[in-house]
Amino acid sequence: MIVESYTLASSTAYATPYYVIRGELPGPVFMVVSGIHGNETGSIRAAQIIVERFNQRRLYIHRGTIIVVPLMNQKAYRKRIRGVPDLNRTFPRSSKTAAKHPLASALLQLVLRYRPTWFLDLHEANGLSQKNPKRLGQSIIVTPGSRGTGTAKRVIKGINRTIPKTAYHFNIRIRERPGSSRAAVTRILGAKAFTVETCWSLDRELRIRYQIDIVSRFLKSAGLL
Repeated sequence: MIVESYTLASSTAYATPYYVIRGELPGPVFMVVSGIHGNETGSIRAAQIIVERFNQRRLYIHRGTIIVVPLMNQKAYRKRIRGVPDLNRTFPRSSKTAAKHPLASALLQLVLRYRPTWFLDLHEANGLSQKNPKRLGQSIIVTPGSRGTGTAKRVIKGINRTIPKTAYHFNIRIRERPGSSRAAVTRILGAKAFTVETCWSLDRELRIRYQIDIVSRFLKSAGLL
């Protein structure tokens, strides 16, 4: 296994590191993105820990490729804000349209270069989906018609078995969000793309643990772990 570091949007004000983890054998390409919103620090830390574990060989893949962008929006993160404009509304809505932000454009170029069959965008949200169906905290979101809906349901079923408190259980949400990275990757590549949302009101360490657990379950579903 090889872990290599690169820079997304290099030589620009938006430069941010990303990592490519390659197994010894060919296999699926899996991408994990976090920090599109700079104030969602639990998901950002989870992605950073995943990279650290690969570097330390505590996580290991024999086949396939994993690309991790732990902190997309460095400017928003420094201010601990969502970001202006909202980066997750600037991705192209079809293969015939362009991204509306340099970072969204850079990520899309990376996606088109590696053409992942799996894509996870890690986020955090207000409210518990178990208590209020209008809230997105503790949910996995898929675009209508996504080929990954069944996998998301299985991941949710598995992680919920490990969560004693029912209020903290995850739920699936099937919804369109034009301009989001998930929608763009689904529409342009036909990839199995997901948004993972933990709930801000929960303890930060718990949110990080949930994020890492969910990423690991998706990696196993893709045959990489």
